Amino acid sequence: MAAPSTRSVPRSAPVGTRARAAAAARPNGNGTETNRRAEIVRLAARLFREQGFDGTTVRDIAAAVGMRSGSPFYHFANKEEILFAVMEEGLRQGLARSEEALARHTGARERFVALLRAHFGTILEDGSDFVPVMLYEWRSLPPVYRKRLIAVKDRYDALWQRVIDELAAAGLIRGNAKLARLLILGAVNFAATWFRRSGPLSIDALARESAEFFLLPAAEARARRRAPS
Repeated sequence: MAAPSTRSVPRSAPVGTRARAAAAARPNGNGTETNRRAEIVRLAARLFREQGFDGTTVRDIAAAVGMRSGSPFYHFANKEEILFAVMEEGLRQGLARSEEALARHTGARERFVALLRAHFGTILEDGSDFVPVMLYEWRSLPPVYRKRLIAVKDRYDALWQRVIDELAAAGLIRGNAKLARLLILGAVNFAATWFRRSGPLSIDALARESAEFFLLPAAEARARRRAPS
């Protein structure tokens, strides 16, 4: 995974003050306004990925959505809160897709391939800008917002760790299982910087070939399981 940005982060206003003011003014369930908020988050994710958090203004986001320059503040307290919403959506989508994919498989190898495919889809498919923004703009997010993401992030890490532990129990990986998770996720996330949908490799093939790269051959895995501990 690429190193997080170390750029200084300009603050448009004190987070807590503007967050409380915006929350009081926000729509309370109107479908059109909910859809508009989701559109802001989707297009902000694209802009943050293309231009960086510091290089994107609220005016840029409003223009992309087709709003007046100050209209996003009807939905969000500040640009940092929009960044939080982008990251939260990425984690929510990643967790949901991964849980759904794992529910369809039982074997350790098959579950790993399914998890890889779900994660690659979350960061590589069209419109999948949310998680890449989280990977490269985490340090731009104020601590008050980071704390609100930790619980979901921990659930996602725990899901990956369960699958990696299954691989270790099946003899399909060697070494420290926690370190294996960190290294595998780091390599998988870095695909966001080089993978091209127009290239020779599909996302399905990328998941399969990545599993072959990370896992021991089946015969060696069987031998490891039979070997005395």
